[in-house]
Amino acid sequence: MLKNYFHIALRNLRRNSAYVTVNIMGLSLGIACALIIFSVIRFHLSFDNFHAGSERTYRIVTEMHRDDIGYSPAVPPPLGKFLRNDYAFSERIARIATFDEPLITIKKDEQIRKFKETDGLAFVESEYFQIFNYPLLKGNKVELLQQPNTAIITEQIARKYFGNENPVGKTFTLDNKLELQVTGVLKDLPANTDRRAGIYASYISLKTFDEWLYRDESWGGLRDALQCYIQLKPSVDPKQVEAAATAYVRKFRPNSKNVHHYKLQPSSEIHFDSRYDGPMEKRNLWILAIIGLFLIITACVNFINLATAQALKRSREVGVRKVLGGMKSQVFWQFISETVLITLLAMLVAITLAYTLLPFVNNLFQTEIPGSTFINLNLILFVVILGIVVAFLAGSYPGLVLARFQPVHALKGKISQQNVGGFNTRRTLVITQFAISQILIIGMIVIIYQMQFAKESDLGFKKDAVVMIPLGADSTGTKMNSIRNEFQKLQGVENISLCFMAPASDNSWGNFVKFNNSSEEVNFRTSIKSADDQYIPTFGLQIVAGRNLLPSDTVKEYVVNEAFARKLQFNDPEKIIGKHISANGGNLNGPIVGVVKDFHDQSFHDEITPIVITTFKNDYSNYAIRINLKQTKTTLAGIEKIWSSNHPDQIYEYQFLDENIAKFYATEEVMLKLIQTFSIIAIFISCLGLFGLVKFMAAQKTREIGIRKILGSSISQIIWIFGKEFAKLILIAFVIAAPIAWWLMNNWLQDFKYRINIGASIFLIAIAGTFLIAFLTVCYQAVRAALANPVMSLRSE
Repeated sequence: MLKNYFHIALRNLRRNSAYVTVNIMGLSLGIACALIIFSVIRFHLSFDNFHAGSERTYRIVTEMHRDDIGYSPAVPPPLGKFLRNDYAFSERIARIATFDEPLITIKKDEQIRKFKETDGLAFVESEYFQIFNYPLLKGNKVELLQQPNTAIITEQIARKYFGNENPVGKTFTLDNKLELQVTGVLKDLPANTDRRAGIYASYISLKTFDEWLYRDESWGGLRDALQCYIQLKPSVDPKQVEAAATAYVRKFRPNSKNVHHYKLQPSSEIHFDSRYDGPMEKRNLWILAIIGLFLIITACVNFINLATAQALKRSREVGVRKVLGGMKSQVFWQFISETVLITLLAMLVAITLAYTLLPFVNNLFQTEIPGSTFINLNLILFVVILGIVVAFLAGSYPGLVLARFQPVHALKGKISQQNVGGFNTRRTLVITQFAISQILIIGMIVIIYQMQFAKESDLGFKKDAVVMIPLGADSTGTKMNSIRNEFQKLQGVENISLCFMAPASDNSWGNFVKFNNSSEEVNFRTSIKSADDQYIPTFGLQIVAGRNLLPSDTVKEYVVNEAFARKLQFNDPEKIIGKHISANGGNLNGPIVGVVKDFHDQSFHDEITPIVITTFKNDYSNYAIRINLKQTKTTLAGIEKIWSSNHPDQIYEYQFLDENIAKFYATEEVMLKLIQTFSIIAIFISCLGLFGLVKFMAAQKTREIGIRKILGSSISQIIWIFGKEFAKLILIAFVIAAPIAWWLMNNWLQDFKYRINIGASIFLIAIAGTFLIAFLTVCYQAVRAALANPVMSLRSE
């Protein structure tokens, strides 16, 4: 019987090749998207879950309680050492200090090679490699990173620096000041780990490289570079450790208004917690999962719609089967067997499509999902379950419709649309499809509008035509001023400032200042921007009270922003002029001489920070150069020549400021591409179903159309017969989709402090776009029906 089912199913599928093709296209696209989304979600959920004892592994993070609550993945440098020495909570504790893009110099004979390591270099305590499972291929595990000036590297770095030679015993230089000897080689790190550094130096070497991070007295501040991991003993509650750590706050930070609370963050949450720089929020994975579900539902609805419409053609077949003794269950399983065959074909196409698109997906999501993921047991299980669900979800209703036919009516050809589910059923299915499509379209438009708002709004400073160039590692006050003067002579250079960072940056120097000779710090965090007197004119900041800074290499005076003045209840900026600021523990003192208009110092996700600007050359990190874009090529070449001649042992690099600011919204750009792609696929699947329904509707109305044409109906009137039916359905779908989309996207926008309002124009664009796409889909088949010879259509009856 089973063999007979599939034999007849194959025959029916061959006979209805157009119907099969449309169904396979719709199902395969939906399933391929589901496979890709499952792979992305599975990849992110697998991050750092392969370490032994990961359920007892935590990162110690800092909550900073002041006028609001701030979050940092860093801790004071000595905290890990004190916890290890004072308490017996842990099996292991390891501190790690990571430095981005260090300069690595390899010398061999007369040859000198230089590298900028984009994945960074980390100074780690040896227990780090007992907490995390990164296998050591070469070297002594017992003596691993115990000695100063030693390092271990990954296989990839070893090949990059030393080719096929044994790297153990070889040396390299870090930032032209610290020589390190390779004592071991790690297996290359897997793609699903957040710890990307390829070079690990002994922690004791940090004393030479960055003394403040190494010192036991450095309780005064935080730097994201320094983090601490702890693996607890099985019986220890994380709350015990958090409670014990409060003693260090009372002892070493008794008077600070920035009250630290040290928390234990489970290792399983590190990848997902954006408060502590987690790169992938779980809500984004939920959005992906919901989109995948939407696409599967759309594909299944498409299948049901076409199958019920096709059922009318098979009424005589069903009637004959029932007269010959066929039971309802046999008719039902006959149809299910056809659905299974279509689903299997769609699955094969979907897997091929997903595998082919994997490089594009990796590029889009910045992932490294391997091709072998499609032979993973979990994915195979997902494919099998998905196939079964799709086959029964898509096949059950049409199968039940066919099985319900009365044989007498079927043989007499008296089966109507109402007998095969009627247009009411298919109306519901079409509404479902287009509601899903319109939710995605509205979401896409909202994200586009918010991105345009972020990119095109006035940030309070001029971001265009500004080139940021790092100072050389060996820069001194005299040298940087000399290089600046050389830059200034170049044709095409309009202005130059020496500064720590641009007005908007993801790096900041947070500080708690004392105001107007008070003995108490203010209760809000202030961002200190170290910059010379050319900072304000170079970036076009607007002075609203007082004056600009005077030229100086030391801190003598301050310019603040309006947010700083408002925090201190000065609504009139003029009234804060002359007040005194003391920052950095009383080391940076001076009066306020000016107030600048507020500017966005971070992304639109964050409020504008209270800011003070002062001349402090020890903190300068960059040349900010405003150039004439008409002379970009020659100006950049001249800048590179001057910089390289003054720093021959370093690597020159630059970046335009507007490119840096665009990185603030990298996650949103990915989400936009994602929704754009899946919106197009959802609409395409919906239109496939719409096209099939219109084609079937035209076949059913052949006689009606012929009679109407003979009675004088125009082509447009006949097209309207088709159009009005689907226009109503799309309008109903919009009424359902609009409030759902508004609620979803309004929640999404809450993550932005500065955001658009979801206005009527967004919904008008969505409904107009849907109508246009549907019209083009319906129009082709409707015009064909309208242009058919009415004599031929009536003769066929």
